[in-house]
Amino acid sequence: MPLRLIFMGTPGFAVPTLLALVADGHQIAAVYTRAPKPAGRGMKLQPSPVEQEARRFGIPVRTPGTLRTPEALAEFRALNADAAVVVAYGMILPQAVLDAPRLGCFNLHASLLPRWRGAAPINRAIMAGDAETGVMVMKMDVGLDTGDVAMAERLAITDTMTAADLHDALAPLGAALMVRAIGALERGQLLLRKQSEVGATYAAKIDKAEAPIDWKRPAREVLRHIHGLSPVPGAWCAIATDGEPARVKILRCEPAEGSGAPGAVLDDNLAIACGDGAIRIIELQRAGKAPMQAAEFLRGTPLKVGAQFS
Repeated sequence: MPLRLIFMGTPGFAVPTLLALVADGHQIAAVYTRAPKPAGRGMKLQPSPVEQEARRFGIPVRTPGTLRTPEALAEFRALNADAAVVVAYGMILPQAVLDAPRLGCFNLHASLLPRWRGAAPINRAIMAGDAETGVMVMKMDVGLDTGDVAMAERLAITDTMTAADLHDALAPLGAALMVRAIGALERGQLLLRKQSEVGATYAAKIDKAEAPIDWKRPAREVLRHIHGLSPVPGAWCAIATDGEPARVKILRCEPAEGSGAPGAVLDDNLAIACGDGAIRIIELQRAGKAPMQAAEFLRGTPLKVGAQFS
């Protein structure tokens, strides 16, 4: 018999899981998401991606600023849910909320726990040079991504992947995994195991102060740094031109041949020297402009061999 669920999520990453649970026949009693935020030139209130999808299906939407008041807890309990599914909700659930659904609260996390607990597991896995990552379903406790784990799917990380690429690969993988987990929960067959503390790491929220590119680092570290921050906030550097130095975000790159002073342009196709080796810029973005391919950028900003990225 399909379960009665509360769905809690906010960004686009959570949408495939919501849609998959609906398609699998589960009853979504309500969706909890973050409140609309001003966005765009007119700064109009923009509902979250999850709220937009929920309203399309006629699912009740709730956007409380906190879950710690007696009123919020009573409203949550009154839904009489069998379980809650949480995907990038963006708010800590207190113990009383975790205890409210009959079978518990289950989180979809975008890493192979205990590695990369926390807010930015996709970015951190790329930036650290990890060879693989994945998604895991975890029964939540009050710790930060420390609950018992149930199921996992693994995915290789290649040096061509940006954070956006990995996000888009993991979102549907996670949706399918959560459907399997909730199906097993429905049948009373979901197996949980205690999460190990061995190898635990913390995926801190990305700080804009991390965005400047250090060309003195080895080429692969520079590449992974760039890809791990692409497209937001975007790793950036400044180019010394005839006028004022111009700041650009580097969005995508690849390994290249050559060596030289870190940050030096090595050829006519935007190969840039690193501390060890070189990378070639494929896609970049000037401040206030749309992303562009390197060839298009060079047509408007020709750079001589030896020009310096700083």
